[in-house]
Amino acid sequence: MRAHGVSRSVCAAALAAVAAAALLSGCAKHSSSSDSTPSAAPASAATAPVQHTAPAGTVTASGPLDALLAEPATGDLVLLDGDGVTVHIQDPTGAAPERTLTLPARTNALVPGPAGQVLAAAGRAVLHIDVAAGTVHATAVDGQVRSVAQRPDGTEAVALAEGRVLILAADGHVVHTINGMSGEQIVAPGNAVVVLDRAQTTLTQADIARARPGLALRAGQGATNVITDHFGRMLVTDTAGGALLVYTADPLVMRQMFPLASAPYALAYDQRSETVWVTLTGSNQIAGFDLSTGIPVEVGRYASVRQPNSVTVDSRTGDLFVGSATGDGLQRIGADERKRGQ
Repeated sequence: MRAHGVSRSVCAAALAAVAAAALLSGCAKHSSSSDSTPSAAPASAATAPVQHTAPAGTVTASGPLDALLAEPATGDLVLLDGDGVTVHIQDPTGAAPERTLTLPARTNALVPGPAGQVLAAAGRAVLHIDVAAGTVHATAVDGQVRSVAQRPDGTEAVALAEGRVLILAADGHVVHTINGMSGEQIVAPGNAVVVLDRAQTTLTQADIARARPGLALRAGQGATNVITDHFGRMLVTDTAGGALLVYTADPLVMRQMFPLASAPYALAYDQRSETVWVTLTGSNQIAGFDLSTGIPVEVGRYASVRQPNSVTVDSRTGDLFVGSATGDGLQRIGADERKRGQ
């Protein structure tokens, strides 16, 4: 399925105008968190309507799911229950039985770690979930951990609730501390470290060399989630404003903006096809966009399970998994099914 509507030339002009406006009005040096302007309530996923269309692909029964991650090295699927502490590890091929773990503290997100591991921010620790062994190792942190990201050099970037960002070595000791950077999500594109502040709806890049916040940009009207791809781009859902935003770091710049109705929320990137998949919580759908041309082009849209608050892609097969936050199941849309237009 291809995108409908506005021509590429019109889209390109609109994107250029938006990017220019963002550059002119959004860049700022943040010396401390006290510099932030008063914030509104952070944006969140829309409350999805009752599902009247059968979800694409297959759906297996599950309880409410808060997060999903297909671990790239093993291909295993890691699911986080709505209670924030129960983790299920599944082999998508069905060759191995499901394993269940209980985390020592609540989390709300799962992110890739070193090969074979999944990271989670939980209480005053960074959790390392060994997918193959089915074990959890906690690295203690001096502060309430909100988010964590694995960096290419093997260190970890950690965002704390009190507005600090830490860079941790593999053994857990603190390498760098940056104060004045509050936010709910942290990502590490290339050598950069960037924090998404949902309340301020901003992205701020850390100036690690100077141990202070660097450039900041407004991220739409109410950004909720950010991921990175293998090109170092940051993909952001502006849930309140209804848009998919694309940024790069060093320097922090908005490159693309694509209007997207129905409260876009969760994101996953398929490196094989250079496609970003976005869940639309206001309409119980998932839409895919090809980013290879410089302008997001819609390549597929499918009915999802109700309240699709989480999504992941198996990098080995291209299969797409969508989790329902209301307990309406785990959805799987195979790459072969999408090629057939199902």
